[in-house]
Amino acid sequence: MALKSRNKVNANFSMSSMTDIVFLLLIFFMVTSTLIAPNALKLLLPKSSNQTAANPITSVSIDKHYNFYIETTPTPFSKLEGKLQRMLAKHEDPTISLHVDKSVPMEQVVKVMNIAKNNKYKLILATSAK
Repeated sequence: MALKSRNKVNANFSMSSMTDIVFLLLIFFMVTSTLIAPNALKLLLPKSSNQTAANPITSVSIDKHYNFYIETTPTPFSKLEGKLQRMLAKHEDPTISLHVDKSVPMEQVVKVMNIAKNNKYKLILATSAK
């Protein structure tokens, strides 16, 4: 009597489910990375080892050519205070993040600090980590 086993082991492996998972992960990371809106201005920030946990409402940037920006919108200094007042009027405790290129003289920084002081805004000076 010749008895043969009918259960044969198939050595093939299907990669289709693995590729589906990889493509889903790829799509997920592509979508979530587009939701992040970094500061698009190229600034060399001064270095600091201290960081704050405050959450600023808006940011003001000064580039190396002394151009002022609210978020990424170019704004002349003469209109900076008015635009900030309109943006921050509804907020109870407004906080501004100040991004300044390290080649900008302190005089330009003090101009924005005076606007914040006159309107009772909190001001955070943005730095890069050491």
